[in-house]
Amino acid sequence: MTGLKPLVRAHFLASRRNKTEIFFTFAFPLIFVVVFGLMFGNQPAGNGKRTIDYMAPGVMAWGVGNAAVFGVGYSLVKWRETDLLRLIRRTPTSVLTLLVSRLAVVLAVALVQAALFLAVAMAPPFHLHVTPIGLLLTVPVLVCGGLAFYSLGVLVGNVSRTSDAVAAISNCVMVPMAFLSGSFIPLSQSPGWLRAVSYLLPLRYMNQAITGVLGGGGQVGRLVLCCLVLLAFAALVTLPVVKNFRWENKR
Repeated sequence: MTGLKPLVRAHFLASRRNKTEIFFTFAFPLIFVVVFGLMFGNQPAGNGKRTIDYMAPGVMAWGVGNAAVFGVGYSLVKWRETDLLRLIRRTPTSVLTLLVSRLAVVLAVALVQAALFLAVAMAPPFHLHVTPIGLLLTVPVLVCGGLAFYSLGVLVGNVSRTSDAVAAISNCVMVPMAFLSGSFIPLSQSPGWLRAVSYLLPLRYMNQAITGVLGGGGQVGRLVLCCLVLLAFAALVTLPVVKNFRWENKR
């Protein structure tokens, strides 16, 4: 892939310089788990577990997804607004190379997010219960989930014309999805119609997979199914965008 390495470096530097993106990527999800963890974390949630054992994985999954959608969408729009995409188009670089370069940054950030998040959630006073095998199995779930939400970010970046539009669309997608998929409120406490809607959302499957593997109680079959659904969602969303990718805003 021609130009992959410099594009990865360019995406990384752009993300590092964006203070707003850094805040919403790393600090914002931690604020949720700290505040709600202190308030409700030690309350019993059944099956010998506490609220933090269900809430922390869900908030972490939402944080990874939210960062991917906003970060990818924002970078594509900013590069299009500054005509950087138009310049890249004149080189031998393909759409696939461009998108893979951003995907590499998304997956790296997701792993750092998860490590930071789990370090806080496992520390006093939260004491999130995590098994060693659960930590290892979290990695493929993060990769599959990162791919799914990366695809949403590419879609948002392709349809948006301004960075304000990216923020608006991302919030309209990710905030309701957090509640509909059980990140903030357990699906068991939701009405039947809401649980039915959640089957259409990638965050439900990422929540289920991470919650299952971290505590060491997840079934392998369910984990594989959740990862396959996330990969299928990523392919379904990304392929049409690749075919209709916008290199510049038409005036």
